[in-house]
Amino acid sequence: MPPETTQQAVGYPALFVLVALGALVPVIPTGALVSSAAVVAFHHQSPYGVLLVFAVSALAAFTGDLALYWLGRRGVRSRGGSRWLEALRDRAAPERLEQAQTKLDEHGVMVLVLSRLVPAGRIPVMLACLLAELPLRRFGRGDGPACLAWAATYCLIGILGGSLFSEPWKGVALAVGLTLLISTAPAAWRRLRPRSGP
Repeated sequence: MPPETTQQAVGYPALFVLVALGALVPVIPTGALVSSAAVVAFHHQSPYGVLLVFAVSALAAFTGDLALYWLGRRGVRSRGGSRWLEALRDRAAPERLEQAQTKLDEHGVMVLVLSRLVPAGRIPVMLACLLAELPLRRFGRGDGPACLAWAATYCLIGILGGSLFSEPWKGVALAVGLTLLISTAPAAWRRLRPRSGP
């Protein structure tokens, strides 16, 4: 094993890059990354380890979200922007997009906090913000608290996994399992729930 300072010198920048990429390309399980990093930091018993994981994760998520929104706004204004927006709209479920637009109208940018915590909730809300032509600064003011809440949630999952087991790998396995359960439960519930109406 490399010394702890070497692990930190490589680990925190790698965490930042992966979480920022996960915000730009929503296929990387960033919640599991944050939880795993929090477990490892918890076991190193450094007084600031988990706080650093929290700060790096929140900053990376915020940076990735702002970059994605900025690219979205540029894309909407470009010559082929309407086609790009139409393709994005086709990917988002129409009922989720309509729900996101309604919530954005009712609660403003505070709906971003909930969208970051709900699995697959970020893209429909971001798309609703793009359609509403929300300025980047206003989007950022709502997205900042959303990223802080998201990072805190997954760090707490990591602390839980780390405190239950003395061996870090068991804590990481529990944190990843909990994260995957959280991310897949809503979709599974929607599929299993009986349809109401005709």
